[in-house]
Amino acid sequence: MEALIPAPSDCEVRSVIKFLNAQSIAPIEIHRQLCRVYGPNVMSKQMERRWCRQFSAGRQSVHDEKRSGRPSIITDDLVEPVRECIMENRRVTIAELSSHVLQISRSLLHEIVTEHLFRKLCARWVPKQLTPEHKTKRMESALTFLQQYYDDGDQFLDRIVTGDETWIAHITPETKQQSMHWRRSGSPCKTKFKQTSAQKVMCTVFWDRRGVLHVDFLTRGEMVNAERYCETLQKLQRAIQKKWRGMLSAGIVFLHDNARPHTAQRIASLLQKFSWEVFNHPPYSLDLAPSDFHLFLHLKKFLSGECQRFENDREAEMVVTQWFQSQAADFYDTGIQKLVPRYDKCFNSGGNYVEK
Repeated sequence: MEALIPAPSDCEVRSVIKFLNAQSIAPIEIHRQLCRVYGPNVMSKQMERRWCRQFSAGRQSVHDEKRSGRPSIITDDLVEPVRECIMENRRVTIAELSSHVLQISRSLLHEIVTEHLFRKLCARWVPKQLTPEHKTKRMESALTFLQQYYDDGDQFLDRIVTGDETWIAHITPETKQQSMHWRRSGSPCKTKFKQTSAQKVMCTVFWDRRGVLHVDFLTRGEMVNAERYCETLQKLQRAIQKKWRGMLSAGIVFLHDNARPHTAQRIASLLQKFSWEVFNHPPYSLDLAPSDFHLFLHLKKFLSGECQRFENDREAEMVVTQWFQSQAADFYDTGIQKLVPRYDKCFNSGGNYVEK
C-alpha cells in the first residue's frame, strides 16, 4: 500500500500519535492509521508504543531531546563562499567546488551543500505547458472536489467510479532504473537497445475504491469512438448493478477524462439517462486521473519488471485481467484516496501540476 502522504517529518508523525493517544485510541489502532496514511515503514510498532507511553506519562514535546556530541564546525564564514559559487553556476559539482573553495575539505563541502544550502533537482517533464486558463479550470475542479469531500467525507469517495484506456504492448521493456545492477568500479557499462513492440492491444478498465468493476479489450482494427465507448458504459452499468447492490441507487460520481469519445453528445445523453453525476475533469490533467497516476503506473511497472512477452493478444488480455483481479482492495482504495491530497496540492499551488 502506497503512502498518501510520503516522507513525513518525525515531529509530524509524533504529533499525530500525541493527538490520537489523547483521544484514548489504542496503540495498535494508532499504528494502523499511521501506516494507512504515511505508508508501512513510517514507524515500528515498538517505537510507536514507546511514544504512546511517554505521552501518557505527561510528555508534551514532540521534538528530540538535546544530546551531547561533537559540535558542528560549519559556520557562516564557511557557508557563504560556497553559496556564492553555486549561485554563479547552478550546475557546479562538488569536485568543481573543491577547486574554488580550497580551505574546505570535499566531505565538508558535501555536508554544507546538501544539509545547509540546496538540493539538486532535474527538470520534470509535464504533459503540457499550462496556460492561466488551464490553471483556473484545474483550481475550479479542485475546489469542487474538495468541497464535496469535506461535505460528505468517505461517502463521496465511495460513490466515485473512474476509468480510462491504455495500450498493452506484447513486449514491455524494463525501465532504465530497473536495469541497474551493482558492478565493480571501472567495469564497462552494459549497453541496451530500445525494444519497441508493434503488436499491442487496447485495454479499457473501470474501477472504484473496492476493486475492478469492468475490463474490456478492443479487437484488432477497432477504435475507441463514441459508439464503442457507449457500449462499454452500458456493460459497466450492468456490472455495477450486479457487483455492488445499492451503489447505483446511492448515486455514481463518474470520473473520466475529456478525450473526444468521452465528451460526445451521445455519451453525455447516456450518462444523463443513467443519472450519473459526471465530475468535471480539467483538460491536460493526467496528474489528477487515478488510472494514470496510480493504476496504470503500477500495471506498467509490473509488465516491465517481469519482462513480459506475450505471444498474442489473448495472452496479454489474460495476464492483465489476472493482475487487476489479484490486487488487494487496499490498492484500489489508496488510488481513490490519493485524489484528496492531489486536488489539495493542485488548489494550493495555483493550479500547477502535482508532484509525484
